[in-house]
Amino acid sequence: MSDPGSFVSDVRALLGERGFTSDPELMSPWLTDWRGRFAGAAIGIASPANTQEVSAFVALCDRHDVPIVPQGGNSGMSGGATPDTAGHSVLLSLRRMDAIRAFDSDAGQIVCEAGVILQNLHEVAEKEGLRFPLTLGGKGSATVGGLISTNAGGTQVLRHGTMRAQVLGIEAVLANGEIFNGLTALKKDNRGFDLKQLLIGSEGTLGIVTAANLRLLPATEERVVAWIGLKSIGDARRLLRKLQARLPDHLEGFEVVPAHCLSAVLDHLPAAKAPLEREHAWNALVECTGTSAEIDSVRERLEEQLASAMEDGLVNDAVFAANERQAEDFWTLRDSIAPAERALGPAVQHDISVPVEKMPQFVEAAIPAVEEAFPGTSGVAFGHLGDGNVHFHVLAEPGATRREWENGTGKEISRFVHDLVTEYEGSISAEHGIGQLKRDELGRLGDPVSLSLMRSIKGALDPKGLLNPGKLVPLAPGDAKP
Repeated sequence: MSDPGSFVSDVRALLGERGFTSDPELMSPWLTDWRGRFAGAAIGIASPANTQEVSAFVALCDRHDVPIVPQGGNSGMSGGATPDTAGHSVLLSLRRMDAIRAFDSDAGQIVCEAGVILQNLHEVAEKEGLRFPLTLGGKGSATVGGLISTNAGGTQVLRHGTMRAQVLGIEAVLANGEIFNGLTALKKDNRGFDLKQLLIGSEGTLGIVTAANLRLLPATEERVVAWIGLKSIGDARRLLRKLQARLPDHLEGFEVVPAHCLSAVLDHLPAAKAPLEREHAWNALVECTGTSAEIDSVRERLEEQLASAMEDGLVNDAVFAANERQAEDFWTLRDSIAPAERALGPAVQHDISVPVEKMPQFVEAAIPAVEEAFPGTSGVAFGHLGDGNVHFHVLAEPGATRREWENGTGKEISRFVHDLVTEYEGSISAEHGIGQLKRDELGRLGDPVSLSLMRSIKGALDPKGLLNPGKLVPLAPGDAKP
């Protein structure tokens, strides 16, 4: 950037007072990721009101050679929406772009702008007797654009898939300011590459998602939720397979919660109660859904399967939610694990996946391996067993200082865990993205051919490297860090 003053003047003329600020006080909350791990600096925050303004703004940045860091709800887990410390980039906030452009209840489609908050999307769909089949703990702040850019997962992936499966079409602004209009949903379209899939999960490094056509499903009229006590994660996997075989069209969620995590949540939430009378080494939270006409049969079939599993010694105990309030209470226990674990002290979190059939062996091998290699630490695993994705946290030894430990021993632990994941043919990022947190690890462990292709695509679509620099795409050997 040759003339920062000229750039700021041009942006102000383009976007107006509402569309751009360089006020340090207003910028401060958006220059640090919500975990507090990454902090940066920026020229200012641009907040366009529509796609045409995004296009003109990106073209302006291209002319001035100003890097752009796109940001949705700033609720990412890998530092993907935080600028570096140089202060040469500009934040691009899409939060003003929160319109519902079109809603076709017959087709089960909704066209949302990138700034639409997930919880609001749920509410809009529900008013029409439909639902958007993806949810997660941060639904009150996560935006559609951010969810697409990171290919977010959540607790319903088991049945409905990740964000990639929910996107029927995309509108995006490319690095030179051109608008890619791919919002139309077609069942069949063989006109070359599926460009929308290239943009999904690209973390704003190839283009800036401004709107999306998303699929909706009929609303779930009823659900059955059960909390189940088990001896081992291996038994949890066997129970999952049993339920998938007997209730394939109704099993919506299967989350595993070890005793350590449940205990932490109960300490963190004084009003919360343990669902079962006694402690179990592992717990499973199971949700099945159905229409009003089906739900009694679904509940009866689930009860039969759990009774059979108890007879076989697979299940220790189980309780069904008596009503919707209790079902929400069960889910609150699951969704509160991350903040409860953070309250215990320093920790490193790993969002990893391995083949579903290998997950029990991985957890049973990885926890003692980490604790032996790093004395005083405690390993815990919880989450989406059904899709092979668990959140593998390692808590620091007592007395550790958060930042010092996370930047020292914590990084050593992450390398150790990622090596184990790679041995099990897994992924170091299942649903939270790579961002800046895992970029170097992806470069260390990723397949060289895949990494070369990623760099080639990045170079073709963003030749100046202005879109979210330093994120996702690992440097080539010998390249200097930006």
